[in-house]
Amino acid sequence: MPVEVALWRLGDKPERVDFSPIDAESRLEQILADDPTIIDPNLLLIGRQVLTAYGKFIDLLALDSDGNLIVIELKRGRTPREVVAQLLDYGSWVRSLEDTDIAGIFEEFLKKYYPNHSGTSLDEAFCKKFGVEEMPEAVNESHELVVVAGDLDDSTERIIGYLADEYGVAINAVFFRFFKDGEAEYLSRAWLIDPGEVEAKVVEKREKLPWNGEFYVSFGHHANADGRHWDDARKYNFVSAGGGEWYVRTLSLLEPGGRVWVNIPGRGYVGVGKVLEGPVVVDDFLVDDGAGNKIPIQDAPLTGDILRYHSDSPDSREHLVRVEWLKTVPVSEAIREKGFFGNQNSAAKPRAKRWLHTVERLKKRFEIGE
Repeated sequence: MPVEVALWRLGDKPERVDFSPIDAESRLEQILADDPTIIDPNLLLIGRQVLTAYGKFIDLLALDSDGNLIVIELKRGRTPREVVAQLLDYGSWVRSLEDTDIAGIFEEFLKKYYPNHSGTSLDEAFCKKFGVEEMPEAVNESHELVVVAGDLDDSTERIIGYLADEYGVAINAVFFRFFKDGEAEYLSRAWLIDPGEVEAKVVEKREKLPWNGEFYVSFGHHANADGRHWDDARKYNFVSAGGGEWYVRTLSLLEPGGRVWVNIPGRGYVGVGKVLEGPVVVDDFLVDDGAGNKIPIQDAPLTGDILRYHSDSPDSREHLVRVEWLKTVPVSEAIREKGFFGNQNSAAKPRAKRWLHTVERLKKRFEIGE
């Protein structure tokens, strides 16, 4: 079961605000279409009511930062078997989509829903959304299936859990609760299965490989310096993430003494180092000012804006992990090869075959021994 969310209005005494169904599922679809980051901050919507070759319509279709397709289906009063079977059917269709098919879906999506932006290419939209200079060489190497519902019966939950646990199907459900307090409306979200657990189960079932002890880090570099910048990470010896709990939580995987390989999505691998300390809030990360004094990193000369995603919210604060670099290269010399591993999480302990291949190649390219 997902973690239940409840709200209380604070006054002389706490008063619970009851949740209720949204007035129409079409409204929920519109809300998610307007802002798919409500489901996941790592999504670019590319299609809505997408017609498949089987005459059925996918409610929402998106891409993540690795170029993988995300099929999002709203439950519309169907039975458990119908919901899950429909998603699996959609998965069987999207897995065969080529780059040109996906670009065509995006083109039709803009023409129908956003005609003022119909001249925008998928490549342009992808690069703008994820802050990269080009799309991944390989798109749609895998896909995920997501059920969106106000609630699910026990049978549907069991089916989704069974497919993920036993067969490594990348399938999950996300629940939305609507709260109305006078004229104000609120929306909450909870996953049936932690998305990180789903990915781990998929890798375990598909690959069944032991972890090779090498950590992966995705570094959100902003070339125009209006966010965290790789030059600062090289100079002050850190990797970081922020802007939301989804981005920050995986940093806790990085263990002192472990080796990390750093990838900038869309550019390539730019560094390898050894973790010295676990993640800390940016305010507590001290660096040398050049005169032997320790100062907060935000007070040091920086190329980028390390505080772009920083806020008073604990879930949105920028967190840094101190690293001793073994070797780094500037972004312009990032190492990239077809077949290299990529992942949307800020940090990961990959078990995929591609990760084994990637690490072995990077050792050679960075001239790093065992």
